[in-house]
Amino acid sequence: MKALSTVRTALTTLILASSMPALAEDARYRIDEDHFSIGFLVEHIGYADTLGQFLEAGGSFVYDEEANELREGEVLVQADSVFTNHDRRDDHLRDDDFLNADRYATIRFEATDWQPTDDDPRHGTLEGQLTLLGETRPVSLDVTLNKTAEYPFGHGKYTLGVSARTTIRRSEWGMTYGVERGLVGDEVELIFEFEAIRE
Repeated sequence: MKALSTVRTALTTLILASSMPALAEDARYRIDEDHFSIGFLVEHIGYADTLGQFLEAGGSFVYDEEANELREGEVLVQADSVFTNHDRRDDHLRDDDFLNADRYATIRFEATDWQPTDDDPRHGTLEGQLTLLGETRPVSLDVTLNKTAEYPFGHGKYTLGVSARTTIRRSEWGMTYGVERGLVGDEVELIFEFEAIRE
């Protein structure tokens, strides 16, 4: 009799579980290359900051929206796609004084940990590893998770918008040109604005 009761309990549990809606699970998001901007600001001889961009990049990440947990993530940037609206300066940025794009074609960011803030879970810190000039160093990004919704036109898929900022010292990756003489700032502010499509 006890065994029959146990079987009935197990069957009831199974039926109830199968009738409940599935909990949210990890989903992979692909960065939309049509809505992805990477910018940077760096001081030029103390007069003003130079604003530049990388025009070619892509990446993806795995994110559980309900739990607000990031499992993994990667952004790959093509170093030779640097653009500051000045041909000679862009050529200089691509050579071995700066990005050395012929030797190190790809700049890579690998996300390792996402920590939302207590008071605003859509804002937090994203820890990761930045590989530049063949050197890998830890970086922390200040991140805001923006709108999440079905896209109102175009691809029409579920989309997450992200804004992120960080400041690095390029000399830590061995990029020292102009630092000692104060020609080009050591600190570089990195700016990320992108939309990511759930796959």
